[in-house]
Amino acid sequence: MKAFVLKEPGAVGWYDAPEPELKQPYGAILRPVAVTPCSSDVHTVFGGGSRKAPNLILGHECVAQVQEVGDEVRDFAPGEIVAVPAITPDWRARAIQEGNDRHASAPFSGHQLGRTQPGVFAEKFLIPDADTTLAKIPDGVTLEQALMCVDVVTTGFTGAEYGEIRMGDTVVVMGIGPIGLMAIEGARHLGAARIIAVGSRPVCVELARKFGATDVISYKDGDVVSRVLDMTKGVGCDSVIICGGGDEVFTQAVDMVRYGTGTISNVNYYGGTGTLGFPKFSGGRGMAGKTIHTELAKGGRARIERLLAMVKYGRIDPAPLVTHRLYGLDQVEKALYMMRDKPDDLIKVMVQMDWKE
Repeated sequence: MKAFVLKEPGAVGWYDAPEPELKQPYGAILRPVAVTPCSSDVHTVFGGGSRKAPNLILGHECVAQVQEVGDEVRDFAPGEIVAVPAITPDWRARAIQEGNDRHASAPFSGHQLGRTQPGVFAEKFLIPDADTTLAKIPDGVTLEQALMCVDVVTTGFTGAEYGEIRMGDTVVVMGIGPIGLMAIEGARHLGAARIIAVGSRPVCVELARKFGATDVISYKDGDVVSRVLDMTKGVGCDSVIICGGGDEVFTQAVDMVRYGTGTISNVNYYGGTGTLGFPKFSGGRGMAGKTIHTELAKGGRARIERLLAMVKYGRIDPAPLVTHRLYGLDQVEKALYMMRDKPDDLIKVMVQMDWKE
């Protein structure tokens, strides 16, 4: 079958991959209906990281049609259109019962698609455990909305949740790409009063205000930390959600969050090796009472179905994140390069399939 793969670090291409085989009684084989490349795919291809299997099929953001199910699958049937979470833990792993659903059997074990198992950028793909992983799409939820929920919405909301936001808080969201925009939405729903978005691209600034940002500042206009401290009368913000930026943003977050009850929630990816800086002074020389969370997005069926319910009942609408649309599996390559190069008017690009029966 046709598949879009990582040939070697920095190089992608098309590959005649073997079709997935349904050997697991709980598994399902699916055909993508709509996909979108992620910044994580860009990191996997162009950013180094751990060694990947030869001709690894890329992709982990997908809405798909069920083609075949195992004998023990109860809740899904061939022909059904489902949301496929980007984070697909082995829900039968022992550490799941200890609350470790994203790193249960190994670091990043929850992030399997397009990383340690074949991804979704192919004519077909396998999900080993359908009932615990796939998500039902409610009536009235559009393809764009469902596709955004499988990764972008859950990652942004994860950032907001680990920000420990209380009603009336002042929250800074660093980076207002698709993840940051959904972190703003999540912070608003959790009760943040003031949401300061840090970003500069006009298309993202416009949506940041729509999703709930009360203030928008640009790192291009001066020191972000000084501006946040001025805006908060020197106290600092209650929470910082880091959704983008280079290594420096981690230090900036420690600098701008308040002493005693301040929380930093990081869902940002930092490439390469080395260390992230922890400032001694604003860190209270190790005793500032500032909490730091470093989190992978939440996944699984229950999580995504809850987010889809938020969409169904009009609480959130992530569809505006999709600014570009392409058609056909062969357009996945173009979409990946668009996500790498980030044209000024791009937030997310959806590739809708045009399968001929």
